Amino acid sequence: MKRLPVVMTIAGSILASSMTLAADPLHSFSAKRQFAVQVIGCMRKRMSNDKYISYNQAAKDCKQEVTRQADVTPTGPLVAADTKH
Repeated sequence: MKRLPVVMTIAGSILASSMTLAADPLHSFSAKRQFAVQVIGCMRKRMSNDKYISYNQAAKDCKQEVTRQADVTPTGPLVAADTKH
């Protein structure tokens, strides 16, 4: 019976930590997958254009490029503005 409170505490902490990770969009599975897809696409283009670039160099360059593109915030309104004609 002494193990029940310990097990409940551990289960609660695991559940709470998993919920906080799921709420964070930077750690979500879909964001990581999208990042990987963009890096792989960039690497394919870069390695097909330059036959002498190494895999590691292409990976490094593409990760930097995709990260830089993600850091750029879109300009302009996110929602269409109401205009009266």
